[in-house]
Amino acid sequence: MPYIFWNFEIQILQQPDKITILYPHDQDHRQIRLNQPHPAKVTPSIHGDSVGHYEGDTLVIDTVGIKVGKYAMVDRFGTPYTEALHVVERYRLIDYDAAKEAQARAHKEWPRVPSYAPDPGYRGKGLQLEFTVEDPGAFTTPWKATITYLRSGNKEWYERVCAENIQHYYADTQYYSDKDARIPTATKPDF
Repeated sequence: MPYIFWNFEIQILQQPDKITILYPHDQDHRQIRLNQPHPAKVTPSIHGDSVGHYEGDTLVIDTVGIKVGKYAMVDRFGTPYTEALHVVERYRLIDYDAAKEAQARAHKEWPRVPSYAPDPGYRGKGLQLEFTVEDPGAFTTPWKATITYLRSGNKEWYERVCAENIQHYYADTQYYSDKDARIPTATKPDF
C-alpha cells in the first residue's frame, strides 16, 4: 500500500460487513472491514489494517499499520515510507467520457500493455480511485493521486506471478527468449 495500486485491473466484492479487493498480479487481495474502527493496537501487515464506510456514493477506505520492510516502497520508483504511513482511498463511479479521458492522460505517463486494454465495446461508468498518502516520517506534506479504471477487455484473469512464471508470457506479450527456463530450486533446503 499504496504500491499495490499499480495493478491495471481490480475486482471489488461487496459483502454486508466487508469488502474484498482482488488484484490479478500474484493473486493479491485486501479485505476491508466496513463501519468499524481500527483496533487500539494494530499489528503491522503488508497491506495494513483497512476499514471503510460509504459517504453517499463514495467508498472511503482508511488504512494504517502498513508493515515497513527492507524493500518496502510506496511507488514504482522505490520511495520508502515509515510506520506513520496513512492512506485514504476514495472510490466512486464516473461517467464513461470522463473515465476514458482520464485513462488517455494516464497512458501518456505510463502506457498500458495491450493485454490490459479496456473493453472497446463498453460505454458504461468507470471507477475512479483518488488516494491520499500521509507519512510525516517520509514526506513533508500529504500527496494525492488518481487512478481510473474502465471495464477490461480481458474475458478472464491470467495468472501473473513474477517468480514462478515458467510460461514466460503474460497474455499475448512475450517477455523472455529462453523458453526452456525452469523455476529456480536450491540443491539443499534452507529450512
